[in-house]
Amino acid sequence: MSDQNTLLFITEADTVELLKWPDVIACLATAYAAADEPAAVPPRVVARRDGAWLRVLAAMPAGRLMGAKIIARAHTPQLSYLMPLWDRETAELVCLLDAKYITGMRTAGTTAMAADRILPPGPLRVAVLGSSHEAQAHARAMAAVRPITAMKVFSPTPASREAYAQKISRELGIACSAAATPREAIDGADLILAAARSHNETPILEGAWLRPGVMVASIGSTLPEQIEVDAEVVRRADVIVADVPEEVMHQTGDMLAAAQAGVAFADKVVALHDVVQGRRPVVQHADNIVLFKSVGSAIQDMAVAGLCFDLARSLGLGSALPVGLTVKGRK
Repeated sequence: MSDQNTLLFITEADTVELLKWPDVIACLATAYAAADEPAAVPPRVVARRDGAWLRVLAAMPAGRLMGAKIIARAHTPQLSYLMPLWDRETAELVCLLDAKYITGMRTAGTTAMAADRILPPGPLRVAVLGSSHEAQAHARAMAAVRPITAMKVFSPTPASREAYAQKISRELGIACSAAATPREAIDGADLILAAARSHNETPILEGAWLRPGVMVASIGSTLPEQIEVDAEVVRRADVIVADVPEEVMHQTGDMLAAAQAGVAFADKVVALHDVVQGRRPVVQHADNIVLFKSVGSAIQDMAVAGLCFDLARSLGLGSALPVGLTVKGRK
């Protein structure tokens, strides 16, 4: 980096234009294939008061950039996402990103990258629980890595699930239909994408409904007060692949509820890093149930933010800001 100010602001609209699923999934695979150093990705920090919270995820991956994602939630359910990136060699603040779209892309991209490695080769029948932007992103990400022969979606609001089915069918060119119940949605599925918490934190997916030979990806419970799948899902899972094992086991409502119900699961948890790097291969087969549990990691955020930064500079996108941070010790 030069001594001249290079601070770039990348808006949400910029990220939408810059990020494409194959590139996002490839950069996430590269990030997980690199040597993992726990000290470079410390546990997230959450500050809370009066119903509002501020969450910070920091990472220092291999390469020239280091950064963090800061998520602010107001007393009302409104959130904003900011990512600052620094040059590791100079401590210069080089980029600020609106990370809302990045968050959805890195979450769904990580799920798709993991599922593509765990599921046997071939087309998939997919169930989606939820109709939010994240649920839509997961459908798009999976369609980028595998042919999808059929998709069924359940959302508590009939109009939402019908709109989701029509939109995904039209956009992805697949047969997507609305289901009246979550149990109907998952019938016959190879992959269940759970991307919405139920009302009043009642689990939307019950383990009693599962059959051997299915993979469940759960991304809707990332805090202790959030529950998406019941304790029986955790009990019946032969393997639990986690993007951040300690946080998944001790800071998500699903796993806390399972532990309270007497379900022992620590010995079944495998880190996604170990799966990608081949230290602990996990393969879905006809006789097992695999649970992928994701809370989101700063390594995912940094991978996608770094991709955004490189693309923005090469394509001339983003806004150069006439300001910068003072760098103490610069000569």
